[in-house]
Amino acid sequence: MDSRTVVDCALYEDGRRMPGEVDLAAVAGQLAERPDRFVWIGLYEPTAEQFAEMAGAFALHPLAVEDAVRAHQRPKLERYGDTLFLVLKTIVYVDHDRVTATAEIVDTGEIMVFAGPGFAIVVRHGSAPGLAGVRRELQSAPELLALGPVAVLHAVADHVVDRYLEVADAFERDVEELETAVFSPERTDDAGRIYQLKRELMEFKRAVVPLGGPLKRLTDGSLPGLPAGLTAYLRDVADHHAQAKERIAAFDELVSSVLDASVARLSLQQNTDMRKISAGAALVAVPTMVVGIYGMNFDHMPELRWTYGYPAVLALIVTVCVVAFRAFRRNDWL
Repeated sequence: MDSRTVVDCALYEDGRRMPGEVDLAAVAGQLAERPDRFVWIGLYEPTAEQFAEMAGAFALHPLAVEDAVRAHQRPKLERYGDTLFLVLKTIVYVDHDRVTATAEIVDTGEIMVFAGPGFAIVVRHGSAPGLAGVRRELQSAPELLALGPVAVLHAVADHVVDRYLEVADAFERDVEELETAVFSPERTDDAGRIYQLKRELMEFKRAVVPLGGPLKRLTDGSLPGLPAGLTAYLRDVADHHAQAKERIAAFDELVSSVLDASVARLSLQQNTDMRKISAGAALVAVPTMVVGIYGMNFDHMPELRWTYGYPAVLALIVTVCVVAFRAFRRNDWL
């Protein structure tokens, strides 16, 4: 198999990594007979041809193999004989200066984990972050790694769920930034930015929420054969997942409220503009009306021969305009 596809491959005995390279063809048939041993293989975007060797060596179910190769699956947990197949959606926060109407905030990837007798196979797709740190951390706890392939499944799930909480922290800053902008005294139009944030939140939600079902099955005792020592660890993952899900629900409600507030503020601004335009039109209408009347070409009109007629009309126009202006200001129309 291509070395770029195989990220790491190691044999573990009693929770400790064995030195040297692993010959899958030689070791695959012996692993089921040695419960103290298992092989952990990390792959990145293998093709169907590349994954066929793994599928044959460990008798993986064709449906699970198809899912692992093609990706684009929703989070789920399947059991094929003695093999567990877990699909996880990963979330990566995309750094940006500010939220715009086209900004990408989160990027999703996928991780598939096969945990069976004597093997743990982890397949990554897309932007799913590398798991070298997970492997190092688990290797530093041989008593946990000695629990077998399901310990790898737990470690990967724990890593993914912890990233959910980290992304939620970063996402919260974007929500607060938009909330501040909407309620700032400056005149802004944030509807497009808020809508984009809501779309990215929906993508975040689609990755996180469906994982609740698989984690429940891992912790409710409905799956036989899980190591008893991992139950508490799996419950901890489920608890962190519940926290992430609750925060996403809170974000969703808050962003919807901010969007409603932005639309209401925009409507209020438009109403204010219309009042100012109407008030200005009323002020212009007074002199226009007076001038229009005195501009009519009739022979017999009052004050035409009056010495003070012109200044009197100007004084009338100014007086009416001042009174109207003060009335509009008193009623906040200007």
